[in-house]
Amino acid sequence: MLTDQFNRRFTYLRLSITEVCNYRCEYCLPRGYQRGDNVPTPLSLEEIGTLVRAFALSGTRKIRITGGEPTLRKDLPEIIALCKQTPGIREVVMTSNGYRLAPKLATLKKAGLDRINLSVDSLTPAVFEMITGHDRLRDVLDAVDEALALGMPVKLNAVLMRHYNGDELARFTDYLRRRPVTARFIELMETGDNREFFRQQHRPAHLLENWLATNGWRPRARGEDDGPAREFDHPGHAGRVGLIRPYKQGFCDDCNRLRVSSLGDLQLCLFSQGGISLRDALRHDTPEQLSRRLHRLVLGKKAGHGLHRHDPGATRHLAMIGG
Repeated sequence: MLTDQFNRRFTYLRLSITEVCNYRCEYCLPRGYQRGDNVPTPLSLEEIGTLVRAFALSGTRKIRITGGEPTLRKDLPEIIALCKQTPGIREVVMTSNGYRLAPKLATLKKAGLDRINLSVDSLTPAVFEMITGHDRLRDVLDAVDEALALGMPVKLNAVLMRHYNGDELARFTDYLRRRPVTARFIELMETGDNREFFRQQHRPAHLLENWLATNGWRPRARGEDDGPAREFDHPGHAGRVGLIRPYKQGFCDDCNRLRVSSLGDLQLCLFSQGGISLRDALRHDTPEQLSRRLHRLVLGKKAGHGLHRHDPGATRHLAMIGG
């Protein structure tokens, strides 16, 4: 199993399959995706196959497919099926903005998709449009209902912003009253491109934790393979609330995930100083050879990120490697 010098074990891969996104979220790509000159093509299906087999040989059990927006790739069902059919991979999940997703979900589930995370930064249509640049809240909520009808667990991701959705927690908890969905509030993180926006909009997530405690929400015990969210439940609600607090002391202590960008760069941390290209290895090495290389590379992972020092590393925006 991939283990770093701090004895953290990595069983979870976040795999970006494109950095292209069709939204213009204020905290990520406010001017929309800008394609540069001479940008290499994203990983091919064959390269993804080699990568996934190497990670599976290294102890990875869970793969999250991210972007950009992953549904923009026409071969998404094939990518999901490839991941799911790889020996050792137990779970394949995906994060999406939900754009016209509902009609595609049955096909994606048949391909092997186990769970879905949907970006829903507001449950108010006008605010949702203001944040994303699209009047598509109904699309996302239809995708939630369709996923639940298919028996697919759903999580909602909302980036917490002071002047946009800072007062919507009660609206979200009302939504969860009869829906078995987890709504996760993610503390806004500073990146290279959003420094002024971060200064204006950052709201500490512990304020939401105080609200939850006051209103009868109770923290749940963490599972072995849980991600960074601390989850809360309530006896009067079918759904749960999660809080992701990257600025909290000790946030990185139990990190269990690695990232690979759509161009084949291994990112040891979301906010590392740059990626380590695996492209040549993906084209010329066997999965076994690449697995041995991954075991060596993971030893270079640092103890934690530098966000508390206003140092986002080389991360200009979160669409680069899927957040």
